[in-house]
Amino acid sequence: MTTLALPATPATTRVGDVDNRAAYVGFGLAYLLGHGATAVSQGDDPLFALPGWLPPALLVAGLAAGTVFSTLAATRAQRGADQRTALVGKLLGLSWITGFAALFLAITGLTAISGAAELPAVLWPTGSGLVVGLLYIAEGVARRNLVHYTLGSWLALISTTALIVGKPGLFWILAIAGGGAYAIALVLERRRLAHLR
Repeated sequence: MTTLALPATPATTRVGDVDNRAAYVGFGLAYLLGHGATAVSQGDDPLFALPGWLPPALLVAGLAAGTVFSTLAATRAQRGADQRTALVGKLLGLSWITGFAALFLAITGLTAISGAAELPAVLWPTGSGLVVGLLYIAEGVARRNLVHYTLGSWLALISTTALIVGKPGLFWILAIAGGGAYAIALVLERRRLAHLR
C-alpha cells in the first residue's frame, strides 16, 4: 500500500524562494477530490449519489492543507531574508486577504442585485480560481518563478472559461484541468528546485 508522502524541503534554496510542492499537493487534491466529487454528484443524471456534505468537506480539507503548507513554505523562505525581500513576502501574503475579501463583496453584491440565489454556487469556485490564479501570477513575477506564474495563468483562464459551461460542467473543468495542472506543476517544481540546488 502506497502512502502520499509530502515532499521534503530541499537542502538549499535561495533566500526568499518558496518550495511550493506540499502546497501543490494539498490544492491539487482539493481540486481533484472536492470539485471532482461535486461533478460526479450533480446534474440531471449524476454518476454517484454522494451525501451533500462530502464534496464541500473534501474541498475544504484540501484547501486547508494547501493553505497551511503554503504558509509554512513562505515563512521558511523568509528566514534570513533582507528587509526588501521580507516586505515583498508580507505584501504578497496580505494580497490573499484583500483578494478574497473583494471576491466575497463582489459575489454578495451580484447575488443581491440579481436575486439569483444559485449564483454563489457558481461564482465561488470559479471566482476563487480566478483570484488564486492572479495571485499566483503576481507571486511568480515577484519571486521569478515561471512554474508558479504559468500555473496561475492557467488557473485564471480555466476558471473563467468554466463559467461559460455552467453546472455541473464547470466542476469537471476545475477538477480535471485544475487538478491536472497542479499535478504537472508539482513535477515541474521538483525540477526547478533540483536546478536551484
